Amino acid sequence: MNTLRTVLQEAQARGAAVGHFNISDLVLLKAVLGAARELNVPVMVGLSEGEREFVGTRQIGALVRSLRDEFDFPIFLNADHTHSLAKGIEAARAGFDAIVFDLSALPFEENVRQTKQAVEALKAIHPAMLVEGEIGDIGTGSEIHDSSPDLSKGLSTPEEAKHFVVSTGVDILAPAVGNMHGMLRSMVKGETKKRLDLERITGIKRATETFLTLHGGSGTDDDDLRRAIAAGINIVHINTELRVAWRRGLEQGLAQLPDEVAPYRILPPAVEAVKQVVESRLRLFNEKRRAA
Repeated sequence: MNTLRTVLQEAQARGAAVGHFNISDLVLLKAVLGAARELNVPVMVGLSEGEREFVGTRQIGALVRSLRDEFDFPIFLNADHTHSLAKGIEAARAGFDAIVFDLSALPFEENVRQTKQAVEALKAIHPAMLVEGEIGDIGTGSEIHDSSPDLSKGLSTPEEAKHFVVSTGVDILAPAVGNMHGMLRSMVKGETKKRLDLERITGIKRATETFLTLHGGSGTDDDDLRRAIAAGINIVHINTELRVAWRRGLEQGLAQLPDEVAPYRILPPAVEAVKQVVESRLRLFNEKRRAA
């Protein structure tokens, strides 16, 4: 079985990106794995601190490992948006393949200093774990927003991206390039789309020569995603789109079986709704890979 680093290297060589999907229950995990296996492409599942608290850090580590072993399939586990070293150590000890150590809310140099310390501490526990750092401002919360915050002042520059990567030793960088966590109501309705600063991505990739992650991918224009991947994005995070599909699928299951109380009979429409979203995103991220 390939490591996550090898999978990212292969995707980059083919002009593809690895899809990263946040999960917080078995419905989402079943949907993500099912879609990835049908398309036969590697996939990442991630859990934020809140999602890990709900599911259990050691428990999700054991579950994803068991699925990877049983199906001999490249599904990888990421500790998404981890804001303290203690939580990071918990994920490293649980065998997570990657971690987003996110101190982007701190002043830049403090982010650099603490991220460097975290890289050293986490690699001492789990040497194969890929550590991702984050710079700039992409907002907070994979939720439905009424209005878009002004994130223009928090965009990352190639110069600070290079300084951050060199100084910290991170394996992956998450820059702010016009992306935003969550979705606007108009995006959920399909009326508007997020747009990315593609020239900024190209400049940051050239300056850092490292793996890049696009957070807040939900609701982004498809062609912008294609061009972002071509410019050097290696991982694309999708969360809010899955949450919207999960809720719609659950409501459908409840409406179809109003008197049913067995969860495994109510939940299949939710699995299918999420799976359709994951499939569509994985097809887009892997267009070049599948063509090759």
